[in-house]
Amino acid sequence: MHTKDIRTGGVELERAQRALILLHGRGAPAEDILGLASHLSVNDFALLAPQAANYTWYPYSFLAPVEQNEPWLSSAIELLAKLVDDINKAGIPDDRIYFTGFSQGACVALEFPTRNARRWGGIAAFTGGLIGDSIDRDRYRGQFSQTPIFIGSSDPDMHVPVARVQESTALLTEMGANVREVIYPDIGHTIIQEELDEANRWVFNQ
Repeated sequence: MHTKDIRTGGVELERAQRALILLHGRGAPAEDILGLASHLSVNDFALLAPQAANYTWYPYSFLAPVEQNEPWLSSAIELLAKLVDDINKAGIPDDRIYFTGFSQGACVALEFPTRNARRWGGIAAFTGGLIGDSIDRDRYRGQFSQTPIFIGSSDPDMHVPVARVQESTALLTEMGANVREVIYPDIGHTIIQEELDEANRWVFNQ
């Protein structure tokens, strides 16, 4: 399963006042997603990018039944819980902890905070949604208390249906998040500058 194998950047955790957890996509190294920080307004953040075992957070589609992606998915959730605990122990409260990710990483970046909803610093999910063959409301607890969340995706996208993005936005909003969802026509499975600009405006420049 996943181990605490973390790539870091930005401000040293013990000196930072805010922290960003960055989650890579399937098949990518943590260094790739860590590089995304250079396009985000996070100059004063501690940056932490965990590396998934075998470069994947879970083996099947995020739309597969959750049971098929176990125990890898639970291991990913547990890893993030430990990472958040480490950040808290360094003196950074939950409302100054942020999450971002691309594709599979975006799904995990939404899944963990929604299973543990409270006032987080913010979330930027580039092409992702909540995990499972259907969204099971019973998996999710708490209230986001106006946590800013940006979700950007393509219509169409080969891996992430627009319907799941919209369903995710609906649940996040129901749970008290301040969600900005933008669906871009035919951009493909990638991150574009317009998404980065929206994420900076909506999440990181708060």
